[in-house]
Amino acid sequence: MLWLAEQGWQAHGLDISETAVGRARAEASARGSDTATFTATDLSTWQPEPESVDLVTASFFQSNVALDRTAILRTAASAVRSGGRLVVISHAAGPPGSSHRGPNMITARDDAAQLDLPSDQWTIEVADERSRPSVGHDGQPSELADAVLVARRR
Repeated sequence: MLWLAEQGWQAHGLDISETAVGRARAEASARGSDTATFTATDLSTWQPEPESVDLVTASFFQSNVALDRTAILRTAASAVRSGGRLVVISHAAGPPGSSHRGPNMITARDDAAQLDLPSDQWTIEVADERSRPSVGHDGQPSELADAVLVARRR
């Protein structure tokens, strides 16, 4: 989010956590950003202005908190204007060596299927898993698997 603001975007971050929003505001202030704003909100009741933004990103929006993730992502998608994109990045698997493969792990294709964006209004541009380098808790290099979904509103 801050990176987008630093690239010239007007960026607005939402989170259910006041703590996370406070940290983001502090970091934006430390970087001197005046194009990044943040709001703590109940995502299950939040309603955006329809077709009002060029880009919606949801990164690692997986939680044990009881939220209707699919409904929230569909609501977020409603904010994307024609030609804009919805980008959803999720954990596709637990860290290497971990037995964690809980219900929160998802493939990009499953994400696309669950969102069920109308094909006459949306084009799925990317729906796959990608690996990225990481460092484990033990300090050893490893790779993490992310599910990447990019949909463009027609």
